[in-house]
Amino acid sequence: MTSPGWSRRRAMGAGIGTLAGTLAGCAPPSGPPRRLRLATGPEGGPYNAFGKALAGAVAVSGRRTQIAPVGTAASVDNLRKLGDGSAELALAMADVAEDAVLGREAFSRPVAVTALARVYVNYTHLLVPADGPVRSVGDLAGRPVASGAAGSGVQVAAGRILRAAGLSGGPTPARELALGLEESARALREGTVEALFWSGGVPTPALASLARELPLRFLPLDGYAGALRELHGPVYSAVTLPAGVYGLTGPVGSIGVGNYLLARADLPAGAARELLQVLFDRRLDLLREVTAGARLEPRFAISTGRVPLHPGAAAYYRSVYG
Repeated sequence: MTSPGWSRRRAMGAGIGTLAGTLAGCAPPSGPPRRLRLATGPEGGPYNAFGKALAGAVAVSGRRTQIAPVGTAASVDNLRKLGDGSAELALAMADVAEDAVLGREAFSRPVAVTALARVYVNYTHLLVPADGPVRSVGDLAGRPVASGAAGSGVQVAAGRILRAAGLSGGPTPARELALGLEESARALREGTVEALFWSGGVPTPALASLARELPLRFLPLDGYAGALRELHGPVYSAVTLPAGVYGLTGPVGSIGVGNYLLARADLPAGAARELLQVLFDRRLDLLREVTAGARLEPRFAISTGRVPLHPGAAAYYRSVYG
């Protein structure tokens, strides 16, 4: 995703500078703890792991805010929870978050959601058995494909890639099966699916483990980045799975999608600031279990596309980074 850079400061709105100064001079908050529910993802997945790590970091920070991670089906489910008030915070992929803001695709009306930060980039994986007949996306016609859990961002991205390849609808579409990561890996190992979609960090531990058990071929996807950007905007970018991960002997082109830490629009500004202080203070620890080599930096953290920054987040960035 192309960063809009610090020109976005102007879009943060009048009065933010005053709010930033007020927040910067605040003493540690007093009063009862503020408990916030964070919609994450399925148990064992990267969102769930990141949510638990963030909750732990906040708990030992001495701040008033407390985080309660909530297991979910991931991105679509998380944004619906923000919309209905059953969560105050959520993790979601950028493409799904924009759908929610615009009220399209899985969302019948716009969701009042704001961004605290773009946290890291998901890499889309499409893998098949190395000794099988599938060597390109087009070869998936008529074949069973694990396309991500129902309500996940993986499922959204997989469906869009298959549509771009002409394999959704028509005489011989790919047969999409809604399976989570562990189920997908088991199904590929057992031969009940012939391909597996996943969107996550590099390397994703479950896929690294699978690659040690089963010789795999990772199919290139970067050729579809242009079509996806044309249809759905710049939330999609061409990225590369580097040589060495998963035993790859050379790089494989893929598609990247940002991950956002999101909040309801009515989240208090002080809570947004506290969370971002912890996030940036502990960013290396928090990302270690999610994606190798990820870097959380302010110039990328504010790059949230059509999802507006929460006013408290905008104030935090201006007060800390100018």
